Amino acid sequence: MPAECNRLAQEHGYTNVPPFDHPLVIAGQGTIAIELLRQIKSNKLSAVFVAIGGGGLIAGIGSYLKRLAPHVKVIGVETFDADDMYRSLKKGERVALDKVGLFADGTAVKLVGKETFRVCQKFGIDEIVRVTTDEISAAIKDVFEDTRTIMEPSGAMTVAGMKRYIQLNPDINHSNKTYVPVLSGANMNFDRLRFVSERAVLGEGKEVFLCVQIPDVPGTFRKLQNIIHPRVVTEFSCRMSDSDINAEFAEVYTSFAVIDREKELKQVLTAMHKEGFVAYDLSKNEMAKSHGRYLVGGKNSLREKLIHFEFPERPGALDKFLELLKTEWNLTLFHYRNQGDDIGKVLTGINVPEAEDAKFQEFLDKLGYKYTDETHNKVFELFLKR
Repeated sequence: MPAECNRLAQEHGYTNVPPFDHPLVIAGQGTIAIELLRQIKSNKLSAVFVAIGGGGLIAGIGSYLKRLAPHVKVIGVETFDADDMYRSLKKGERVALDKVGLFADGTAVKLVGKETFRVCQKFGIDEIVRVTTDEISAAIKDVFEDTRTIMEPSGAMTVAGMKRYIQLNPDINHSNKTYVPVLSGANMNFDRLRFVSERAVLGEGKEVFLCVQIPDVPGTFRKLQNIIHPRVVTEFSCRMSDSDINAEFAEVYTSFAVIDREKELKQVLTAMHKEGFVAYDLSKNEMAKSHGRYLVGGKNSLREKLIHFEFPERPGALDKFLELLKTEWNLTLFHYRNQGDDIGKVLTGINVPEAEDAKFQEFLDKLGYKYTDETHNKVFELFLKR
């Protein structure tokens, strides 16, 4: 790319303006530090967090601050899958990455600039903090809730870096420190917001995502819900396939909200173990979060009724629904996801013998919830029915 830019500049007489690797570009980006010290007295400033892509922004801000306020820590922030400056400074020379993650696309650079690397080495970056996709998503949410503005991932990653820095340094009294994360971009793709909102709660440590093996006997699904209660369940997903009909265990994907993640997770796992359940924490399993949760189960040849229920989404609503749903018929499918809507939606599969259709219809009518019979829905016939 630089070679092509130089060729076009020579051929057409253009001026080539590098995105980061030029002294004047670095100086221009360094004016952010000038603005910063005009707004905050340097003796009250503890650290500045700067996103790193090619390195121009942190080279400019860092060189200015280290000249005028050397006590201020300059902390770079990169993602784990695009950490070229971290690796380069560690090795003492520029290191080219084979590939980079594109969630924070504004900082997805395979090779930092030659000049930016020199400046960062000379004036010193105090340290670099690396963050995950989920942590960035949580940071986008933090900024939105505080300012009602939506940052792009590369813009909000400094907030994620600041939060991780605080977690990694419990010996520091952070309450009397002044930290400034530089929010450097708001070029957010609207379609990406759905992904960000899904991942934000995991990044905050406010949601736990588990796969649980439960004994395949009536009543165990309800026991699982009772163990999680009073925590808010945000997802339940299970599906019986033909291969599961005579199986000893059934697999359930579930997620639920927590306040103190480590403490509550330990409590839940202990209670599950006592019931004979086997649980796996998948909160950091990328494949499970991106794909596995949507691929639960398969087709079966049982005679099923596929029923879609709706209920007002409020605390305890799912628990009440499960209590009323207790039936003599076997559940073969259950899917629920809290979407933040005022209406909760549950898709259930229930094994009903043909001779009991009238009895089942009577049960549905007495249940008191709005429902839709989706048994003949094309999706059910194509993907879930053998």
